[in-house]
Parts: sequence; structure tokens; C-alpha cells
Amino acid sequence: MPINSLMPTYGRLPVTFERGEGSWLWDTDGQKYLDAFSGVAVCNLGHSHPNVSNALCEQAKKLVHTSNWYGIAHQKQLAEELTRLSGMDNVFFCNSGAEANETAIKIARLYGHKKKISNPVIVVTERSFHGRTLATLSATGSRKVQAGFEPLVTGFIRVPFNDLDALNKLAENSPDIVAILVEPVQGEGGVNIPDEDYLPGIRKLCDEHQWLMMLDEVQTGMCRTGKWFAFQHSNSKPDVMPLAKALANGVPIGACLAHGAAADVLQQGNHGSTFGGNPLATSAAIATIKTMEENDLANQALKLGRSMLSTLQNALAKEPHVKDIRGLGLMIGIELDCPCFELVTKALEQKLLINVTAERVIRLLPPLTMSESESRLITDQVISLVRHFVSRI
Repeated sequence: MPINSLMPTYGRLPVTFERGEGSWLWDTDGQKYLDAFSGVAVCNLGHSHPNVSNALCEQAKKLVHTSNWYGIAHQKQLAEELTRLSGMDNVFFCNSGAEANETAIKIARLYGHKKKISNPVIVVTERSFHGRTLATLSATGSRKVQAGFEPLVTGFIRVPFNDLDALNKLAENSPDIVAILVEPVQGEGGVNIPDEDYLPGIRKLCDEHQWLMMLDEVQTGMCRTGKWFAFQHSNSKPDVMPLAKALANGVPIGACLAHGAAADVLQQGNHGSTFGGNPLATSAAIATIKTMEENDLANQALKLGRSMLSTLQNALAKEPHVKDIRGLGLMIGIELDCPCFELVTKALEQKLLINVTAERVIRLLPPLTMSESESRLITDQVISLVRHFVSRI
């Protein structure tokens, strides 16, 4: 008999949380932690936000699930809110970011077949992350994620991130390309922020070749970068936009938004989801959007993010082994020149939750609702942790 009934798929830290409020979590021993990770950019409203909790309780008393064989009023309302905020045309609801990206991949392939392209190809980028299903891990630019799951799904061409020249060269020699799938800011890849002309350049290229521009906003969406969606920083509206994580502040839900020709691709019977867009999840998402809009959390994220980034840059830019400090809104990365995962444990010991991604990048994704004093607590502790770490190298 196994000692642990859970499959060992996670390198869990030695802590279990039992309640949360705002930017804070309490473990089973009653100890209090400041959360600068938000459950991987999920709890943008912080923990246990009363608006979301109340919406869940009220909806759970009425109806949780009926299936998509029937109309779902909250699903229609949520779709209207998302299309209003994004300028997209329609939405397919699912349960996660990986499923949203799967939907995008299916849209691209069906779009290609309708154009009589028998082997449609999607361009993806190095260091990307799109999920762990077979298609999305095949699209992901990480051998660590892919290793052991071969044969991978075919139909992807990979190029360096933030490299328009590479995309232009592909355009000259690859007639089967139907779409480009890219993150506006790479999250798992190390908080990599492209040049200002990158997304507009992709938009132009897609328009010229009738490709679909597909922006994976699973981590960057829902005000995280200081706009409702990261593409709005450059006004480069995509044709397809997968969304999830913070959409319902922790309640599992995903969405794939489409615009223009892409919005007409999926028809009855082409795709589906048993739980996607159920009354419970969509009620939580509606409450999340309403709260974000009423409190102008996009602007809050922009303001607090600039302050935190400036503080970190002023304190750490000249420290040895610190390569770069970058961010957009409340999506901040501190890149070192060596692996630094031990900082996650060191921070935990000091009752601070952070993350290290791409082995060398400290990633901060705090709640958008945190106070200025809480943001200062985070930067003060991170500065202290980094200084102590680099002093021992």
C-alpha cells in the first residue's frame, strides 16, 4: 500500500493553509503568512473576498450544474461582460487555462482545414508555457515539461520569443502556417516582457498572411499587468484569447475568446465541456469582474507595480549576481545569474510566499487588492532575502 494516497506530482512546501483573508494566509498551526504569489496569479482579489464568497453561497443554494444542453443565464451574462471589456466577439467556457489553450489550438486547426490546408501549423515560442495536456505541452517551450510524454502532438513550429525577424523568415517559407500562439508576457518562462513593437508586429504579420493571432492571457489577463488584458498595452487585439486563472478568483473556470473570422470557426458539435461555464463558476466570475471594475484594480495594479518595481530596482540593480529586474503591473521578475529556488523556502521561513520560475527568476504575483503598506512589506523582505542570498555566493 502506498504511504501517501496522493500521486507525487508536486514538490509541495512543508505548510498547509486553512484560511485566508485579503493578502494573508493562516496555516494549520495558526501562523500568518503574507502572500506575494496569489496561488499562481489566481487570487487577484486576495483570499476569501466577500463579494465572491457571497456570490458562491447564494448560487450554491439555487443551482450548481445543469450542463450545456440548456441555457445558463450567468454564462450569457459573463460572456457579455468579457466581450465588452476585451472587444472580442464571443466566448467558449471551459475549466482551466490548459483547456482554454486547447480550444485555441482546435480553432486554429479547424480554421486551417476550412482554408484547405491539410496539415495546419501553429507557430509557438521558446520558453513558453501553455499547459500540461498533450497538445498544450507540445506547444510549450520547455523540454522539462515535455520529457517522457513523447510522441508529442505535431503541427507546431518554434521560434525565439520577442523575435520578429524569425517570424518574418517563417512567413517566407512556411505556407501551412495558420496561427501564432504567444504569451503577451511569459510568466513561467521568467516574466519575459517583449519589446513594444513585438505584439503590433505579430498583428501586422497575421493580417498580411491571414493567420490567427492567438494571445495566451491565462496569467496576464484580469488586470494583472495594469490593463484588463495585456494586449491592451499595445492595442494589438488578438483573434483568439485564452483566459483562466484569475477569472473567478480561485473557482476553476477557463474561457477562450474569439474575434473576427475566428469567432465563426467552432460550430455545433465541434467542441464541448461538461462543466464549462456552469452556474456556480460563472456567478463567481461575474462577482470578480464587478469587484475589479468598481475598485479600478487595473489602475491599482499599474500604480503598485510601478512603485514595487522602482523600489526593487533601486535597491538591487547593483547587487552582485542580479542580472535584471523587470515587470509589468503586478507581474514582477528578479533574475539572478544562478539557480535560486532555495529562496522560496527561505521566504516561507519568514512567513512570505514567493515563487522562483525558470530556475533563476524570483516571480512576484501579489493580490491586486493589497495595500501600499503590504506592498512595502513584500519589497522589504524580498530585498533582504536577495541581499543575504547573493552575499553567500
